[in-house]
Amino acid sequence: MLSMRSRCRRGVRPRRGGRCHSAAALLRRALLAGTLALAPGAAAAEQLVDLELVLAVDASSSVSAAEFDLQMHGLAEAFREPSVIQAIRASGDLGLAVALVQWSDDRGQFLAVGWTVVRDETSATALGDEIEATPRFLIGGATAIGDALQYSIRQIEGNDFEGRRKVIDVSGDGRANQGAHPAQLRDAALAQGITINALAILNEDPTVDSYYFANVIGGTGAFVMTANDYEAYGRAIESKLIKEISGAPIAARPGRACAGHGAALGACGWAAEALRGGAFGEARALAPWRRAARVSGGQRRVVAAPWRRRRGRPRRARARP
Repeated sequence: MLSMRSRCRRGVRPRRGGRCHSAAALLRRALLAGTLALAPGAAAAEQLVDLELVLAVDASSSVSAAEFDLQMHGLAEAFREPSVIQAIRASGDLGLAVALVQWSDDRGQFLAVGWTVVRDETSATALGDEIEATPRFLIGGATAIGDALQYSIRQIEGNDFEGRRKVIDVSGDGRANQGAHPAQLRDAALAQGITINALAILNEDPTVDSYYFANVIGGTGAFVMTANDYEAYGRAIESKLIKEISGAPIAARPGRACAGHGAALGACGWAAEALRGGAFGEARALAPWRRAARVSGGQRRVVAAPWRRRRGRPRRARARP
């Protein structure tokens, strides 16, 4: 008995209504299938939003259960605040895509709240309620800020949104002591147009804001804000969200190229410097060649910018005769 392939080769009609297809016919079918797969509407297009925002919350061993709850409650309350809701409305018609990440050591990152579109009071309040009800998925572990940044970058890369701006908002109370160096991942984020801002909690290390300033933040308008402790976190994160959502630039010097260390620290060679005062810190922009002024305990002290010498400007190299 001849097989169907043999019948087709010999010109014999296959039984039971079978058909013989030439190689050209099969090729046409394959091309048609590929065309349909690539046709508009065959795959869901990315949704345009005004801002993609990752909220990266510290859940390492330095954060107690009570302190973690204060972070989550502060974030939830912030999205219920009229000032934040007003900033969301004013940010644009496309809205925000927001996700919440918990992080600890180099293997401890978790997408606690998936990507959610927020564009009005109803959706902002709903997100606040979801954050409030979110449990702690990570308990203990070292402090791997670099790996937290890497995980946050992946969340932005793999979501179904395309934002006009992309921001990672990382909060923490300590320096990285495990995993990839934050500066490496900061540079990777900058290469993809992602800005990194930070909220430094000073309860354990009163100078951790300087560490975040020099090693973590980067991108256009990047800044560090401070909270003296977790009790002050809620008020600080509210101000921080308003600044991030509104997209108000910290500073930008026209015509200055963004490159090198200046680009990593701020917009086009400018940098944000945290000011300590009251219950939470504000941020302002300083030219990198100027000295940074800090306020601590009601007393003003002037210190050199961290990337410059402590004694004025670096000396100019003299040309050899």
